[in-house]
Amino acid sequence: MQKIGDFITGKFKADDTDKYVSREFQKYAYDLAVELDDLAHKSLYMRLAKNTPRGLMESARSFVKDATNARSKGRLFMWKLGELKKTKK
Repeated sequence: MQKIGDFITGKFKADDTDKYVSREFQKYAYDLAVELDDLAHKSLYMRLAKNTPRGLMESARSFVKDATNARSKGRLFMWKLGELKKTKK
């Protein structure tokens, strides 16, 4: 339990970083875009997170995590996701 005075004086800060995120897939997509250093395409990741099975996305994400010298992590993620979708069919 926090004192009201602590909240008013600024000792306690409310975490409002996700105030525009209303669904779980949006949070996942935003975190993925930050991890891939590709915030310019966060809407693409949101559409993927909504329509693509999470297992495929997690496999591609772990593949990119393991790749240490990738020039573009976003491009590598999209390539691996495409390959995983091909093998799933």
